[in-house]
Amino acid sequence: MNILSELYYKAIGVQPKSVVKLSGDGSNRTYYRLLSDKGSLIGVSGVSTDENNAFITIANVFNECGIDAPKVIEISSDGMHYLIEDLGDETLFTLLKESRECGVFNDKDCEMLCQTMALLADIQFKVGEKLNFDICYPVANFDRVSVFWDLNYFKYCFLKGVGIEIDEPALESDFETLCNFLLEENDNTFLYRDFQSRNVMWHNNKPYFIDFQGGRRGPIYYDVASFVGQTRAKYSNEVCEKMINAYICSLRKYKEVNIDDFYKKLNIFRIFRLLQTLGTYGYRGLFERKKAFIDPIPATLNQIDELLNGYKDVLPYISKVMAEVKVLPRFKKSDYKGLTVDVMSFSYHRGIPDDYSGNGGGFVFDCRAIHNPGRYEQYKKLNGTDAPVIEFLEQESNICEFLDSAYSMVDNMVDTYMKRGFTHIQICCGCTGGQHRSVYSAEHIAKHIADKFGVRINVKHIMLNRSYTIPER
Repeated sequence: MNILSELYYKAIGVQPKSVVKLSGDGSNRTYYRLLSDKGSLIGVSGVSTDENNAFITIANVFNECGIDAPKVIEISSDGMHYLIEDLGDETLFTLLKESRECGVFNDKDCEMLCQTMALLADIQFKVGEKLNFDICYPVANFDRVSVFWDLNYFKYCFLKGVGIEIDEPALESDFETLCNFLLEENDNTFLYRDFQSRNVMWHNNKPYFIDFQGGRRGPIYYDVASFVGQTRAKYSNEVCEKMINAYICSLRKYKEVNIDDFYKKLNIFRIFRLLQTLGTYGYRGLFERKKAFIDPIPATLNQIDELLNGYKDVLPYISKVMAEVKVLPRFKKSDYKGLTVDVMSFSYHRGIPDDYSGNGGGFVFDCRAIHNPGRYEQYKKLNGTDAPVIEFLEQESNICEFLDSAYSMVDNMVDTYMKRGFTHIQICCGCTGGQHRSVYSAEHIAKHIADKFGVRINVKHIMLNRSYTIPER
């Protein structure tokens, strides 16, 4: 921060009166607003000189091309810190908040969106003509390697995270097909990489562009797909059509456009971009448990499902596996606003299940102190829902006393959560193999809560690969 203050003094001639840390929205860079009576600047502390250099160089090219972006004011000698023009706090995304919430984008909203999309073609071609792509970070080109980075991000951070059994050869075959489509056409144009309304500042009644440091040489369709397919923006199909038309009108300044061919290629990129987005939601939401990245998953799945309808012959396995994911209970959209209780049985060898709701509330009951029927040959192939195992547990163990203690804790929390209007509790029962004691306990806890409170219960036995829902009364 001292370095940024020194840079501010060098640029303005006085020390800043205040230095306020800003939200970075998940960025690995740290942002500050430095302010004095002589003006305000944004200070940036990065973690990579190459990434910083990419932003600084691209920002300069934007401004040389007459495209509005923050001007770079000062740079530290080590290249790790720099000051840029302060464009305020209003992004296109925040400006459209009320429209998103009510589901209606008015004429003024559409005008701002179309104005932004019309400028995209200028960015792609003008910047592409002037920029030395060798400075791009982390790679200079949208190529096979970068495509598979994103596809594997989707596979490992999302598909694996939701517990879907994957046919690896079939998935890889579709990945190859998708990659070949994506790399069919690559003009010498600038690919912004993260072109979306959160990265458009609205300043002086027009759009200014930020967060382009990941840009590289690449096809024009990627950025169009990124913008219109931004799930959390909640654009209607009608609004998307208007934005795409505005873009195509601008694109015709630079190349001929066959509409049918354009849409065919654009939709492939929309599918790819949404898969990459699900990778992000998987990592930030399912793994890091950040609710803001969990909530958009159902809408994203719906978008992909709609797009894949036209490509089931081309991407058969991706179409199949995404249809399976879409109907998973955790992603089903429901009008039910009451409390949902997820009750799970699991094996400690596999680890305690993650809480995908983002709430983080509930219990984990360790059933391993209960006499284990799994030690006996006659029960090894059975589970906690089978009559012989039930009889063993109820006659040869203390499981009933164990559950009586669990009920008293669970009842208090369910009652409190219902009164406070909370929507989710997760209750997990674990044992060594996740087959006998944990399954019995989860079944009885679920039935107890359903009978007493009448709330919705999702039951999942992880090691049995079995799940069902007890509907609310």
